[in-house]
Amino acid sequence: MSNNQKPATDLDVRFSSEGSTATPWSEAGALLEKASIYWLTTVRPDGRPHVTPLFAVWLDSALYFCTGASERKAKNLALNAHCALTTGCNVIEGVDLILEGDAAKVSDEAVLGRVASLFAAKYDWHYEVRDGALYGDGGRAEVYRVAPVTVFGFGKGETFSQTRYRFSEEQVSQV
Repeated sequence: MSNNQKPATDLDVRFSSEGSTATPWSEAGALLEKASIYWLTTVRPDGRPHVTPLFAVWLDSALYFCTGASERKAKNLALNAHCALTTGCNVIEGVDLILEGDAAKVSDEAVLGRVASLFAAKYDWHYEVRDGALYGDGGRAEVYRVAPVTVFGFGKGETFSQTRYRFSEEQVSQV
C-alpha cells in the first residue's frame, strides 16, 4: 500500500463504546485498498444525491475510479466535484469507511498506466491507455482521483467506534 499520509485521527466518544479505541489509519488505508465494491455519492444538478456502486483502486493515498463521460456520475462531477466514496460490509462487524473529497479528472498517461495495472490485478479488467483515458470493452472511460479530505471509520462488533481522519490541505494537494 502506498500510503505515507498520516492524518489527524480522533475517536468520537459520543458514538463509541466505552473503552473502544480509534481504528488506526494503517488499518483504514488497507481496507480502502482491498475493498471490492465502493459506493460513490455525487450531487445532481438539482441538488439531489446520486449513489452508484463501482470498482475503484487505491493508489498514492487516493481512490481512482472510471466512468463514461455521458454517465450521470460524470455529468454530476463536471458541475460539482464534491463526492463521497463508501465501502464496508453489510453485517454488524468489521469497519465501514466513508471517504469525502473532491473528484479530479486524471489524464496523465503514466498515472493512467498505473491505474490500469491495478484494475487488471484487482478485478481482471484490462484497459488500454490512450488519449488521456482508459479504453476497454465498454469504450472510453474517464478516470477520476479522489484524495481524502476527511474519512470516517465505523468500527462494529463487540465494541463500536467512530473514528475521524482529517487530512491537511497540504496533504490533499500532494496526492
